[in-house]
Amino acid sequence: MSSQLATLAALKLVKFLKRGTAEHKGSAGKALLIGGAPGMAGALLLAGNACLHLGAGWTMLEMFDPASAHAYQDSPELMIHLASSEIDSVLLNTQPDVIAIGPGLGKSDLASAWLMGVLHYPNIPLIIDADALNLIAASRDLLEALQKRNQQFPGQSVITPHPGEAAKLLGISSEDVQANRLSALEKLIALTQSIAVLKGQHTLIASPKNAALQCQEGNPGMGTGGMGDILTGSIAAITAQGVRHQLDLWESTSIAVQLHAAAADSLVSKGIGPIGLTPSETILEMRSLLNKLL
Repeated sequence: MSSQLATLAALKLVKFLKRGTAEHKGSAGKALLIGGAPGMAGALLLAGNACLHLGAGWTMLEMFDPASAHAYQDSPELMIHLASSEIDSVLLNTQPDVIAIGPGLGKSDLASAWLMGVLHYPNIPLIIDADALNLIAASRDLLEALQKRNQQFPGQSVITPHPGEAAKLLGISSEDVQANRLSALEKLIALTQSIAVLKGQHTLIASPKNAALQCQEGNPGMGTGGMGDILTGSIAAITAQGVRHQLDLWESTSIAVQLHAAAADSLVSKGIGPIGLTPSETILEMRSLLNKLL
């Protein structure tokens, strides 16, 4: 596949994130991340920490787990709120610049209601990952809501499935996805009309308006729980900043995908991994690389 596809080369766009001397947190955007059901709060906290360390002005978490919906000692900067059924009110009061939904979301009725609520929230970038994708795969109503949103606001949603989630969306097996990843990517775009990131070895990214690109960076150490969550948080952070720094969702997603993989490679080059490489270490290396590229 490498010879058939152009290589993702998005890090040159990082220069647009450079901040002027008079900028403030409003210039860096407001990101709202939704998920963290009981037993899976760590997924949302990882996504939130990635969003925080990659530079979002505000990182707000709608946490489904009551036991975790409080100030987080390791990252008190995260604004954590217990998710309720008052979805429209929360969105109206929060006024986010970007929404990410899925890390640790679960498949409850409340999770479905939140997903439907954000699919109806207009004209801001939306990142859909993990259980949010599984919910869409299981619900014609949610899929149609996503399709309708993309008809109204093209280029304003991205899906980030791993092969298993892609298989559920397409109604095929994971083996079929992996046997022809480019074909699976094209089918995901046709189905959802979203920007699509098909994770895995040599992650692929394409959209209805952008041809497929292949990320050459990355290594097997990234095959651990939480790596996808930090990618979601990273896309949210860069997108939030991009709102006021001339970067759209396609460009922001492309930067995050390549930065994520490059950071993992950088750590391995320093003898940190691949075995035992953690998402938390990768977040900090992403921050370091991002600042070096400015």
